[in-house]
Amino acid sequence: MLKTRIITALVLLAVLLPVLYSNNFTAFAVVATVFFGAAIWECFRLFNPTSSKAPVVAAFWTAAFAWAFFGPNAGNPVFWFAISLLLWALRFAPSLKIGLPPLDSTANTLLSVVYAVSLVGCFAAIVALYAYSPLYLLSVMAIVWAADIFAYFSGKAFGKRKLAPSISPGKSWEGAIGGGIAVLVIATLVIAFGGQALANTFPVRVQASLGWAATYAILVLIVAASVVGDLFESQLKRRAGMKDSSNLLPGHGGVLDRIDALVPVLPLAALIGAWL
Repeated sequence: MLKTRIITALVLLAVLLPVLYSNNFTAFAVVATVFFGAAIWECFRLFNPTSSKAPVVAAFWTAAFAWAFFGPNAGNPVFWFAISLLLWALRFAPSLKIGLPPLDSTANTLLSVVYAVSLVGCFAAIVALYAYSPLYLLSVMAIVWAADIFAYFSGKAFGKRKLAPSISPGKSWEGAIGGGIAVLVIATLVIAFGGQALANTFPVRVQASLGWAATYAILVLIVAASVVGDLFESQLKRRAGMKDSSNLLPGHGGVLDRIDALVPVLPLAALIGAWL
C-alpha cells in the first residue's frame, strides 16, 4: 500500500507541477476540468451509491464548468466563492451536528446539487488563485496540508478528546489544535524570513495588507474550514458505506479524498484574495 501511494504521488507530481509552472493556461484548463469531472462523478456516487447515472451527470456538470470558466465568455468567479462559503456556513457545517438526510429522499437530492455547487466554487477558486500565480495557489494548499500533517502527529501524541467520534473516530481536538498551532508557526516563519522568494504567498500578502492579528485570525479560520471539509466528506462516505470516494488514485482513494479539506478553504482564500 505504501509503495502504491508513493508511486501515485510521484506520478501526480510529475504531471501537475509542470502544468502549474509551464505558463500554459490551456494545459492547466484541461487538467482542472478533468479533475473537476472526477470530483463531480465521485460526488454523485456518494449521494447515489446505487445509481448508474454518475457518468452522465458528471459529463453535464463538467461541460458546464468548462464553458463557464474557460469559455469565451468566462465571467467573474467571485459569485461562486461567495455562494460556496454560504453553503458551507448554512448547510454543510451544521450537518456535522444534525446529520444527513436519508439517501432515498428529496432532501438528499437537493443536498447533492448544492454540494456540487460548492465543488464549482472550489475549482473556480483554483482557476482564480492560479491566475494570480501558481505559488499563490500552492501556498493556500500548503496551509491545509500542513494542518493535516501536524494534526495527525499531534493527535497521535496527545489525542484524548474525540473531535467527531460518530463521523471520524480517529480525529481529536488535540490533533486539530496542534495542526492549527503548526500552521501559525510556519506562517510566521514564512512572513518573517521568506524574503522575496515567498513574497507572493497567501500569508505574506494577507499580513502585508491586514497586519498580524487579522492574519492569525484568517489562518485559524482556514484551518477550521479544512477540518469541516474533511469531516463532511467522511460523513458522506460513512452514510454511503464507502471507505474511499473512488479508486481513481491508487493508494490514495479518490479525488475528493485528496481535496475534501480544500473544498471550503479555496473559495475562502480566493474571496479574501479578491478583496485584498
